[in-house]
Amino acid sequence: MEGYEGGADDVTVAHQNSSAVIGLLDANGRPVVGTLAQREQQLDTMLASGATRAWGAGNRARGEEPDEYRTCFERDRDRILHSSAFRRLAGKTQVFIFPDDHMRTRLTHALEVAQVATGIARAVGLNVALTEAIALGHDCGHGPGGHASEEAFDPYVPDGFDHATWGANVSLASLNLCRETLDGIANHSWSRPAPSTPEGEVVSWADRVAYVCHDFEDAVAARIVTIEELPTLVRERSGERRGQQLGSFINAMIRTITTSGVIGMDAAHAEALAAFRSFNYETIYLRDPSRQQAEAVVRMLGGLVEFFAVHPTLIPDVVERGSESESADRSLHDAVRYVAGMTDRFACQSAVTLLDWPVDQLPNGIDR
Repeated sequence: MEGYEGGADDVTVAHQNSSAVIGLLDANGRPVVGTLAQREQQLDTMLASGATRAWGAGNRARGEEPDEYRTCFERDRDRILHSSAFRRLAGKTQVFIFPDDHMRTRLTHALEVAQVATGIARAVGLNVALTEAIALGHDCGHGPGGHASEEAFDPYVPDGFDHATWGANVSLASLNLCRETLDGIANHSWSRPAPSTPEGEVVSWADRVAYVCHDFEDAVAARIVTIEELPTLVRERSGERRGQQLGSFINAMIRTITTSGVIGMDAAHAEALAAFRSFNYETIYLRDPSRQQAEAVVRMLGGLVEFFAVHPTLIPDVVERGSESESADRSLHDAVRYVAGMTDRFACQSAVTLLDWPVDQLPNGIDR
């Protein structure tokens, strides 16, 4: 099928009976907004006064020409979406290693964070494209095996390994993203300094809201916890089901922002979210099987980093370095970069193949 002749000269349409057309003028007889400059002006009038504006090619480390139609933050979102670092999130742990078909991966987590964050941003007049770009990219610095990878990489990185800054400075560095996007990614964790934009702060909240709710849902499905175990305070203020909980926290943020102008959540719902997160830590993240799984991840990833630091030429695209000291430092960095980019499955396969790692010492997924 090559398409069909359309209703205008030299136009091909996808369906034989296609009738979809748009007017080329709006109701007031003005040209439909389409060029970048027109879209930027239109968006400027629609955004809240404190929202981040997109102008031209954006504030990037390496100068670029503006896109013909997309704003700078829309380009960032598209670059992240098409990047290998983002695609590999499909094979990285959210909570459970080697999850079943219905459990979250790091990729589905990023998509759910984007849904929560853009829902808030759209309602309060923030820049939706910037919000979505930060949300999609916020966890691209995570290694395989979940947060245990940070502990594994810590000894090999000056000042320690932080998935937030690693994502902005290493995993996504080649994309030449706007500084506002990189800032939001680097500072999305609550332990980091506040992001420089309100969009970045919205993603910080959305990340916590999303993972607290969906990690609990996955744990219930895995029969690790039950709904009845959820603290009464959480159930009364946010509900028992994921849809109720997300709606409760999202709406609480929208009401708070629209009434106060501050990116935050009212005290009652913030208390419920904190209690929900504490419950997850006690019953899901820090349970004995989870700790044992994390210890297995740390040992395996540490072994892989040390192997590739000694054999840097086995890392794809690595070239010979200059002085020995520079070579040693760079080899260690390259080793961490390579191992951090691995999916769970590829890391386990590499450990077995290259290190003769005992299969019974690999992370083994859910252990009830």
